[in-house]
This record gives sequence, C-alpha cells and structure tokens, in this order.
Amino acid sequence: MCGIAGGYFFQTKNIDQSTFENALNTLSKRGPDATGIYENQQVLLGHKRLSIIDTSEGANQPFFDDRNQYVIVFNGEIFNYAQLKKDKLSHYTERFKTSSDSEVLLYLLIEYGSDCLNWLTGFFAFAFYNIQTGEMLLARDRYGKKPMVLYQDEQQLLFASELKAIMPLMPKKEMDTTSVALYFQLNYLPPTQSILKNVRKLQPGHFITIKNQEVTENSYYTLALHPQTYTQYTYSEACEQLVQLMSKSVEERMISDVPLGAFLSGGIDSSVVVALASQFTSRLNTFSIGYKDNPLFDETKYANLVAKKYQTEHQVFYLTEKDYKEELYSILDYLDEPFADSSCIPTYILCKKTKAFVTVALSGDGGDEVFAGYNKHKAEYVIRKNKLMGLMAGLGSPLWKLLPQNKNTKTGNYVRQLAKLGEGAMLSKGDRHIRWSSILGQTEVQSLFADSFKQKIQQDAIHKINQQYASLIHTDDFNEVLLTDMNLVLPGDMLHKVDMMSMANSLEIRSPFLDAKVVDFAFGLPASYKIDNQLKKKIVQDAFRNHLPPELYNRPKQGFEIPLLEWFRNDLNDYIFNDLLEKKFIEAQQIFSYEKITSLKQKLHSNNPGYVQATLWALIVFQHWYKQNKIA
Repeated sequence: MCGIAGGYFFQTKNIDQSTFENALNTLSKRGPDATGIYENQQVLLGHKRLSIIDTSEGANQPFFDDRNQYVIVFNGEIFNYAQLKKDKLSHYTERFKTSSDSEVLLYLLIEYGSDCLNWLTGFFAFAFYNIQTGEMLLARDRYGKKPMVLYQDEQQLLFASELKAIMPLMPKKEMDTTSVALYFQLNYLPPTQSILKNVRKLQPGHFITIKNQEVTENSYYTLALHPQTYTQYTYSEACEQLVQLMSKSVEERMISDVPLGAFLSGGIDSSVVVALASQFTSRLNTFSIGYKDNPLFDETKYANLVAKKYQTEHQVFYLTEKDYKEELYSILDYLDEPFADSSCIPTYILCKKTKAFVTVALSGDGGDEVFAGYNKHKAEYVIRKNKLMGLMAGLGSPLWKLLPQNKNTKTGNYVRQLAKLGEGAMLSKGDRHIRWSSILGQTEVQSLFADSFKQKIQQDAIHKINQQYASLIHTDDFNEVLLTDMNLVLPGDMLHKVDMMSMANSLEIRSPFLDAKVVDFAFGLPASYKIDNQLKKKIVQDAFRNHLPPELYNRPKQGFEIPLLEWFRNDLNDYIFNDLLEKKFIEAQQIFSYEKITSLKQKLHSNNPGYVQATLWALIVFQHWYKQNKIA
C-alpha cells in the first residue's frame, strides 16, 4: 500500500525534481517507509512506500527489471501473486530478486501487457513504463478501491494517488462549477469527476496507454448482470457457494509480512469477515468504536458478542464528542477536495487507533452494494412489489414533509424516511434511485448558490451525469439497482472514504466482499436471493446464520453515524455562524446565497431540522477546502 505520483511529458519536461519531490511528499502518510524517484527527459515517477509484503529495501520502488529496461510504481496488493509467478512466469525465475508482488506484476506486464490485468486478484493503481520505447501503461483496479487522479493538457499527463500531489504541478488551478453542484447533490463527487477543471479520476476497471504521445483509454473489466445464470444454483446451493467463495477471499487477504487485524462493527458484513478470518489464525485482532455520549449510535454490544464467540483479541475504542472534535481539523486538513460523508470522522479515528496495533485491517466494505443492504434497497423493493403502497406514499409526501423530521430520533427519522419514500415513489425507477442516493434534489442544490454562480453551472452536464447512472436501471431486474450502486456509490463514496481515512493513518484496508469472484457470483444470482419482504442481504444472512450470534439478526441497520445535529447546535455553533458561514466571507466569495445559508442556520435550531445537518456539514467541508487551497 503506497502513494504514487508522476508525469508523462509530450514535449519538454517542465517540472524540476525539487518541485516534484515536494509534490510527492504530500503523500507521505500513504507511504512513510521509503521514498523513490525515477526521471528521464520524458517521465517522472515517484513512490511513497508502506511496506506490507517483502518489507526489505530490495522491494522499494520505483522497481526495475534486472536489465533496467522497464520500471513500475505500484500502489496496492496482488494477493494471487505467488500463483501467478508459478503459472505465468516460470521462465523468469532466475531474474527475480525479491519475494514482492510488485516484481511479479512488473514481469507480468513485460510479458503480457494489459492482457494480465484480469488475472490479478487484489486492488491496485500503477504506472508501468518501457524505458526503451517510451510507452506507458496506467491502470486501476476493477471497483476503484485504489485511486488514480489525472491531469492532462497539451504538454503533459500527470497522475497521482491524491489530488494534493498533482495540484503543485498544475500550471493553473480552476474550480469546476459543475462538480461543485454535483458535490452538494451527493455529498461526494461522482467517481470520475474532480473539483478542478482538467482533472479527472481514471475509471475503475480501465487502463490508459501512452504510445507515440497519444493517450488512449480502454476497459479491461466491466461489471455486468448475468441473467442467464440466475437459475444456475438453487438457493441452498448458492448459500454454500457463497461461504466457499468468501472463505477463499478472506484466506487470500490474510497474507501479510506485518501485523494484521479486522474491523468489527457488530454488523453482518464485518462479523462474517471476522468469523471467516478466525479460521486462518490462532488469535485475530479486532477493533470497534463505541459511543459513550450517544447510545443510539453504539453497536459495541453486537461486536462484543462476535468477538467473544471467536475469542478474538478485541479492542473497543470508546469515544466522546471531545475525541471527535479533537480530530475534526486533522480530517478537514487532509481532504484535498470536498467530501461530506460525515462517517469519515469515525472512520478516521478507528483507523488511527487501529494503526497502533496493526498495519493491515480487513473490513466488510462492499457487502451492502453487492448484496442489497441499504434501506433504500428495501424501499425500492417495497414500491416495486406493492404499487398501491407506492402510490399512497407518493400522495402522502406533502404531509410527511410537514411533520417534524430528525435523523437523530427514532420517530423523527421514520418520518424523514417516509418523506423521502414519498418523494421517490412518483419518479421513474432510475430517477428514483438517483434521488434516494442524493442528499439534495436539483432544486435544493440550485437554491444554495448566488445568481452569478448559478450561471456558471452547466445544467446539461449535471443532467447527463445523473442520467448516466439512472439509465442503468431500465427493467424490472432489481440487480440493476445494485449495479448502479457499484458504479456510483461504492467508488465515489464508500471506497473513497476508506482509502482517504486509512491512508491518512498509514493503514491498509482489505475488503473480502469485493473479491472479483464474489462480486461476479453475486451478480449472477437472482435478486430474490438477496432481498425479500423480510430481509436485506438475505443470502449473506442465511449463508452465515450458523456462524454468527443470533442477536445480530432482526435488528435495524445502524450505519457509521455521528451526532452532527447536536454538535452543530452546541459546541460547533460558533464555528458555523462566525467563521466559515459568516456573512462577509459568503458575500465576498460570490458562490453561495447568504439568504439560503441563513435559512439553513434557522432550520438547524427549529423543531423540524430534517437532515439539514448534512447540508451544513457539506458547506463546512467545502468552505474549509476553499480557504485552505485558495482556488479561483
């Protein structure tokens, strides 16, 4: 696990090594163990290493073949590297000088080029350069677990693990106003978008070749539905197959030359991972977060039950509001573009505390997207199965909106969910899912901005991006909903959050649910195996029912929530009113409508706050980023 950065120059290289070193050093937290740079007149390649497999100096990067004809900078892990070395590279045996997966990947690329990408089990982003021919290959893993940020103009193509390593190298930094609007819609940026013009993210499952100064992007993997296999397994057979596939996935992800553990939230997904991981080690380290001040959000009871069942070495980090506030600015400072999923705060703290014990942690990420674990999935299922209920919800929407909504109370949150259910019920399948995946609708988003800023937003571009994802849902096959989440929510929100917050603490996260064999198997199952009237993630729950304590079943999904509403109403109130959202600053900025900001502040302290704290948090994150980076 590492940080990478570099550039390919179409004409004269215009970045000196000192400037590049400074840019590369912004990735130090991703890779504190070693630094390396390769340069010639055509390229710059930089690497910050977090040593996981073969921790020797010989495995440091940039990594060269034994003849110094090829070089790679690689971020990620290839779990099946030993098997690939045996099966595909037996004729290279004498040339190997380390036991690292980086070296195996290098020789695979030398021998097979991009054809080897689909053989890789793991996650990655890398740059591979042929010193002889001047050709370069950039690639990103199937589901976007590891990032690859790109800047391109007529002179160069720059790449890095994070935007902060590219920004010092860019000749001009200009905010993308369309991305600003999308950010406030989703609370994060769509997977390929950036907050800056001329910057984008390489799409998951894609690779770029640079040959004769021409840049070409292609796909090597596309997640697709497999309706032809929906009848391949009976339900009981599918349950057995899932256990086998997940066991294999977890076992592969246990390989490490440094201490390894697992997150244990008390939910089904992390509990499954811990149950399986316990088979492959005599004593597994597990880690949970507890909430001293907010029992509504605390799930340690369930995590403790799993830890006890499998006799793990369990650590519970009990946090207070003081703990969160102490880390708040560290988190905001680390974000190099706006990201407003507030669960990044507990994620950051969990990673920080976990790093004191291990360098690698298994997680349950991806289970909800692959197997239908979100409340919005249940809502979609209900509306599709009961048209009358959908109609009644839609007709009742104006009433629900009048009732007090508050995510931090059971009753208020139920009303909030009813209001959102009613709003979506009257939309098409695709538009409904995008609305339910968003924090704000387009009308609400536009109301945030000053008139002068609205004119800079390309509404056609926003509509096109939303429709890109909405169009994936066009039949009655519920799996299309999950496919949309795999393309939008997973890389844009969940994996982005985990990568940022773990790398800010030099911790590697591995996600067994996102093994390609598991994912492809799941999307070859009928939706009825994943969700029904009683259960979300039905097959996961049933397949592992004998592995988990019964108390984990039949309880509401909590999620990684934090009490933002209380914070904003109390200790962070001054921060909101008198700093980032202060009138003089807002008016000078000419981005936001101060009248709208004022109304949001008033709603915060009303009896019907709804989910206003999410919008206010998005504003705070944006404003902090704006001040920190001084973007035009």
